[in-house]
Amino acid sequence: MPSPQRARAQASAITSGKAGQDSELSPTAQLRTLFDRPRLSPGQRRIAQYLIEHITEAAFLSITDLADRVGVSQPSVTRFASAVGFSGYPALREKLQSITLGTRGGPAEEARGNELQAAVDAEIENLENLRRDFADADRFIEVGRRLSASTPLTVLGLRISVSLAEYFAYAARRIHPDVRLVTRGGSVAYDALLQSREAGGTWVLAFSMPRHAQETLTAVRVARSAGLKVALITDLALGPVADEADVTFATGTGSRLVFDSYAAPGVMCAALLQAMTDADPERTQARLDEYEHVADEHHFFLRD
Repeated sequence: MPSPQRARAQASAITSGKAGQDSELSPTAQLRTLFDRPRLSPGQRRIAQYLIEHITEAAFLSITDLADRVGVSQPSVTRFASAVGFSGYPALREKLQSITLGTRGGPAEEARGNELQAAVDAEIENLENLRRDFADADRFIEVGRRLSASTPLTVLGLRISVSLAEYFAYAARRIHPDVRLVTRGGSVAYDALLQSREAGGTWVLAFSMPRHAQETLTAVRVARSAGLKVALITDLALGPVADEADVTFATGTGSRLVFDSYAAPGVMCAALLQAMTDADPERTQARLDEYEHVADEHHFFLRD
């Protein structure tokens, strides 16, 4: 067993080694690592982006000056410091100063460009993870069959999740006879869900993307209480909404920019639509043929 003195020396060596590794990174890379928290709000991501792009100057700003530069309140800066793991803004500023004083710096324009490239890299990683998930696609294919058989099929997406729900519903209507899209919460969503169940529907496809809406959780609970089963597409396999769903498909969202990007959830939507088309190929082909006939007749699209 090592002596207390040797143990302290080993711990010091480990800490020094980690500090040495950190010092080898550019200040931009160090800040990206420090601020890489997917649960940051859009306002907090604005603060993070400002600090990344103006590290040399921002590291020495007071909380008042930083709030003014970013265009947020002082409490917002304090909450940001807490969200990235510090006791308050003074502790965060001390860390920023240590990064600034321990680096040679680099062109600001290059740092901004790298930030956009980092966002693309993060989405590539999300897609690679999704590809691995699709290696065992049996559960995914089975849910596609269930959604295809549910008539009507309800698609639920509230707040930021509306765009994904609209995309899915638009495409699903080409291959499914009765798709009902719900993009408003409260009693409007409850009424639509109850009517869907009364009309014979058995499944709801729900989307819940960050920041997760309380309205979505309530709507999913209403759907379950009405006797509908819920398939959920979200970014986290664990959480209140996932706990309420019958089946959850989780895939990462891009969180490097002020607002999330949805490359992997978009691919998941297309794959689930594919599973629905494969579940009833004859109906799919008949509906697609009919749609093309109507589209040609009424000139829906520009001709190449």
